Amino acid sequence: MKRLLVYSHDTFGLGNVRRMLAICRHLLESIDDLSILLVTGSAVIHSLRLPDDLDYIKLPCLTRVGRGEYTAKYLSSSLEEVVTLRSDLILAAVRNFKPDLLMVDKKPLGVKRELIPAFEYLVESLPETKKILILRDVLDQPRIIVSNWERNGHYEAIKHLYDRVLILGQREIFDAIKEYSFPVEVIDKVSFCGYIKKESDPEKSLEIRRRLLIEDGQQLVLVTPGGGEDGYQVIDTYLSALDLMPPGSGFRTVVVSGPEMPDDQRELLRKRSELLPGVTFLDFTGDLVDLMSASDAVVSMAGYNTICEIVSMRKKALVIPRVRPTEEQWMRASSMSHLGLFKVIHPDHLTPHMLALELRNLVECPPAEIAYSQINLEALPEIAGTVSTLLYSHATA
Repeated sequence: MKRLLVYSHDTFGLGNVRRMLAICRHLLESIDDLSILLVTGSAVIHSLRLPDDLDYIKLPCLTRVGRGEYTAKYLSSSLEEVVTLRSDLILAAVRNFKPDLLMVDKKPLGVKRELIPAFEYLVESLPETKKILILRDVLDQPRIIVSNWERNGHYEAIKHLYDRVLILGQREIFDAIKEYSFPVEVIDKVSFCGYIKKESDPEKSLEIRRRLLIEDGQQLVLVTPGGGEDGYQVIDTYLSALDLMPPGSGFRTVVVSGPEMPDDQRELLRKRSELLPGVTFLDFTGDLVDLMSASDAVVSMAGYNTICEIVSMRKKALVIPRVRPTEEQWMRASSMSHLGLFKVIHPDHLTPHMLALELRNLVECPPAEIAYSQINLEALPEIAGTVSTLLYSHATA
């Protein structure tokens, strides 16, 4: 049986671990005799649905407090102490699991270079282990990424340590090779795989509408800020916009705050939701894809997974991206809005009156079917093909 070790650092939100779990799930469905060990810093990994033949090691949590700045989330230890502990756990996992392939999410050397001891061990003791770097379509502004990668030796790491780099996006939408100044020596290792397609269960989607008592012809709007850690503004403004809607607007709303929203903010929003007709408030759901499938329209932020879900379900959407401390969401949303996929509102310009107007337009307009057909959703089979080739071929990619 082949062994795959997956590193997902998870210092903010749910996006990284949900994306890597989607990849793991597809790999286990596509490749026989595969065992996966996930190493993650996610605080909510225990609440997510995990596929068979996958287990995980939970690293002590870090949290992002600024662009490239971190602190311990729960422990009283210093950042240096927590990173050392995480690094030791990762090294122990590599030594004992002895992976045939290491898959790293986003950061070539890990958070604060915590993967370096593991890479040194692999080079010395397990030189046959293949390595894949997974990158989102957009990371941040090019000047920020290029400076950071040059300063931290990430280009050199890709050149000397990795066999392949897989970008989960389309070059026509955002050319990461060009924008992030990939050196000529590594370009042959890089592939654009398209976006991750999210699948829903039609029966579950119908059951959700029945459970929410959605009438025939009535529209359901899903409001989701992803993990929710910085989603208060979106939900708060949406609820204020509902107060401005004319009586008899007719649509229903499901708000999912996300498990990482601060408790005091969540309770404020819950109490407000209870005073509004036609609003259901959820802390978290393990069926977000099915809930989105059951919905007619979406109001959301612009994290990678949420956008993939919107595109996969071909939903009409109003997107309010995060713009700080990184501009990843704004860049993604702006690039896709130019294709006519959805309407984007800058959060600094967001007001209840503006959102009420856009919400009326949203529920009345048809989905952008033609625009959505421009999006390549073949990332999962592309990743599976690359992983299978590296695992079962002695040729270097």
